[in-house]
Amino acid sequence: MTSAINDPQDAPVVPGRSGPSATAQAHPRQVGPVRTEYAPDPDGEPDPGEIVWTWVPYEENDGRGKDRPVLVVARQAAGTLLAVQLTSKRHDADREWVPIGSGPWDAAGRESWVDLDRVLRVHPRGMRREACALDRPCFDRVVARLRQRYGWT
Repeated sequence: MTSAINDPQDAPVVPGRSGPSATAQAHPRQVGPVRTEYAPDPDGEPDPGEIVWTWVPYEENDGRGKDRPVLVVARQAAGTLLAVQLTSKRHDADREWVPIGSGPWDAAGRESWVDLDRVLRVHPRGMRREACALDRPCFDRVVARLRQRYGWT
């Protein structure tokens, strides 16, 4: 007899993990024109300038991943958003990472870094929750580095 716990139909739905609202890695030089903006709005929807939680696939793109915070940096015409992932793992001397300090996105109050190499396409329905708006100077610092790196406006 099979336990209901092992039944895939009973598995919890994880926003952003699969289907049309899945979070996916984007190729930052191939996404077309990108216009970054700072437009946080505490309305429960992901907006540029906000840190939101979504399922993020591992870089190996093997179907595994985990729920983590991302910083939304731009809206795309198709209704999706571009975001960069956060980590609390220290990256002090790594030029591919931008420090953003600590905030309410991390319950333990740890400092965080944004990965410039990892641009993600996030669907509004793939977001689990809105954490907070990143302060404008930190957002501008991240976006300046993305613009420099990928030629975005």
